[in-house]
Amino acid sequence: MSIVKHAGNPGPAGITSPESMYAAIKRVGIIPFFENAVRGYSIEEMTPKEFWFDDDTDELGPWDWKIYSVQSGDIAYGKFLLGGKASFATPKWYAHLMNWRRVQPKYQPDAVQQQILNYIKENGSIGIRETRQLLGIKKGPADALMARLQMQCRVVTGDIIRVYRGEDLHYNGWQRSVFCAPEDLFEGIIPAVTCSPEESYDILAAHIKEIAPAATDLQIRKLLG
Repeated sequence: MSIVKHAGNPGPAGITSPESMYAAIKRVGIIPFFENAVRGYSIEEMTPKEFWFDDDTDELGPWDWKIYSVQSGDIAYGKFLLGGKASFATPKWYAHLMNWRRVQPKYQPDAVQQQILNYIKENGSIGIRETRQLLGIKKGPADALMARLQMQCRVVTGDIIRVYRGEDLHYNGWQRSVFCAPEDLFEGIIPAVTCSPEESYDILAAHIKEIAPAATDLQIRKLLG
């Protein structure tokens, strides 16, 4: 059954809560957060408009609800689809993406990225502040490095912490992410992939085609990188 045909209906009323968002991700397996070229294939399009970033009511919707999915420990969240856009995946589908990505020359870590990976290996996780301190760089370059490592499938979001500001400690959507290795996030639950990277790509492409039949081969290539 295509989620494009039923994009707003992962439950009786679509994605309307952290729990229904988590259930939708688990059901679909791998999906971008935001609307993209593949019509209907996003968390955004599965969410009724009144629950999506309402400035008038301070409703944060999936932007905040994603924390529930990240902290579940069995959902990968990070910038790993569409050339570095926010996405979600369950262990099964992330394992195939990891198998495909990690062998490609363009997704090999350089010396600077390897420093971050070494830090994570020694300390378990890293945030943007620690990345800046480690490398002596500003926030923009640190964010870019972490995004690149997420595309390589070497780093995922291990936790998201809400940031409360002002005298009244108001929360308006500011968040701080902590990054870790996928193997650590999915310890004990990530399945072993025994097929070739090319077979993993074909398996992922077929799965996306089943979810979104209108997706073209070129769109899927852009999705998977």
